Amino acid sequence: TMTVYPPKGRNTGVVVVVFPGGGYQVLAIVGEGSRICGWLTSRGITCVLLKYRVPDSGPTWKVDHRYYPKVQTALQDAQRTLGLVRLHAAQWHIDPHKVGVIGFSAGGHLVAAVSTHFDRRTYPPVDAADQLGSRPDFAIALYPGHLWLHEDEDRATRDQTALRLRPDIHVTAATPQTFLVMAEDDHVDGVGQSLAYYVALQKAGVPTEMHLYAQGGHAFGLRATRLPIGRWPELVEQWLHTIGMLGARQGR
Repeated sequence: TMTVYPPKGRNTGVVVVVFPGGGYQVLAIVGEGSRICGWLTSRGITCVLLKYRVPDSGPTWKVDHRYYPKVQTALQDAQRTLGLVRLHAAQWHIDPHKVGVIGFSAGGHLVAAVSTHFDRRTYPPVDAADQLGSRPDFAIALYPGHLWLHEDEDRATRDQTALRLRPDIHVTAATPQTFLVMAEDDHVDGVGQSLAYYVALQKAGVPTEMHLYAQGGHAFGLRATRLPIGRWPELVEQWLHTIGMLGARQGR
């Protein structure tokens, strides 16, 4: 399902599709979903909260030295939603060229997946929405998982210096501009996830901004904290101004 939250106050024309985390098993639909929409709509941004299909709809592990997704339902739902958002652009008073995505943990992987799989749909077309682009215009991933090639290796033998992505994520120059946030003490997904994606984005020439904090752990979302990582929403807003999604700040 997809739930549309209209902006509060001035409508900026920007829309963000939200992918909650949950390890492709469950969905943190409140902490990484509706609360995120509350923040975005307060900034004049339309928010679309996607309840994508789980469980086990993310990447699988090694099979004969190759990786295959078990099923692609999460990616199908993400692609379908982006098409539907653009189909309803006039009705929802949004700019079809200012459609972004934000995701957390497994939702961060889905951000990378939809940012690199937009040349064709992963399902048979249904209607006019599937004739519209599923490429996000910008992407935001917080503590993403399932990106690092070495994630499923034994910790004792894992090559901590190898910053290579899983082969199901193919970054190219067409991948949308991206914003990454990660904590170094994240012991769930580990910093290698974001670093591997960042390196691939840089090699492809994709404009990328990354913020790596010493403390914050995993699944911090919008949780109140005195740690510097709590400022990430302000940095996202500043970045959206910088890349031209939001208007220029007053007095600058």
